Amino acid sequence: MLDGLARVVERHCVGPWSQTAVPRLSLVAVDKIMEPIEVMYEPMVCFIADGAKRTAAGERSWITPPGSMALFTLDLPVTAAFEEVPYRAAVMRLDNQALSALQLELATTGPPSPQPAAAAVTAPMAPELVDAVTRWVRLLDAPEDIGPLAPRIETEILYRLLRSPLGPVLRHWSLADSAAARIRMTARWIRDHCTERLGIDEIAEVARMSPATLHRHFKAATGMSPLRFHKHLRLQEARRRLLTGEGTAAQVAQDVGYVSATQFNREYRRAYGLPPGQDAARLRTRLSEAGEVPLLRDATGAKP
Repeated sequence: MLDGLARVVERHCVGPWSQTAVPRLSLVAVDKIMEPIEVMYEPMVCFIADGAKRTAAGERSWITPPGSMALFTLDLPVTAAFEEVPYRAAVMRLDNQALSALQLELATTGPPSPQPAAAAVTAPMAPELVDAVTRWVRLLDAPEDIGPLAPRIETEILYRLLRSPLGPVLRHWSLADSAAARIRMTARWIRDHCTERLGIDEIAEVARMSPATLHRHFKAATGMSPLRFHKHLRLQEARRRLLTGEGTAAQVAQDVGYVSATQFNREYRRAYGLPPGQDAARLRTRLSEAGEVPLLRDATGAKP
């Protein structure tokens, strides 16, 4: 069954990352080992049909093998590396409204977990789920079927996810005022304000938590403190701007919210191993020679 999913992904994936005509469906097909790349993950589930990927976020690192799925419950900056190729995967961006409506229909919301759920969870795919995902991707073979059938198959996939080991995390994630929902909303707010100077009290106010409670829940979910998460996003955005030639290092430092160019250079070098200008030149050379995809804003193929 995994071979069938891998073949249909390969047939419809144009380049390493492809958005598709099916709402909320993206495809990934990578045929050679790349250097690790920085990616901004949105809330999504990645269904891996072939190959394996290592993902690192904050202090955590894990490998997702073929036949497994990885759930990401919030906007999360990660470093991704393909451990085994060829790599084939289908990616579903999560629709919270559809998930909540399905839970109401099934009356299976249940009480939230007492512990904050991690931002990333992996589990094996059951055969029924592989079949549903394969049929979802195969809609690309018959575009006239996408409108009538895609929502129905998507609902089936969500149903099977709720019945899978990922179900408790998904149910907790979709509750309107759960800790997981607040952390998800706060992470997105930090992402949207990453070029601004932010303090922990301001972020805690957005989350409607005390600073200590926010720190505990946020680190449990992301592997990073809120301020480290903010700094990571700020440096990632600076690296993207340098790579695409949107200004000098000094200009970019100011644009992403650094008052001190010295501090920016120091933190950038600590994160990426080289001063900003040298790192951007190295990346441009590497990407030009290898034809790789640079610094995606998210995992669905949407470029800066």
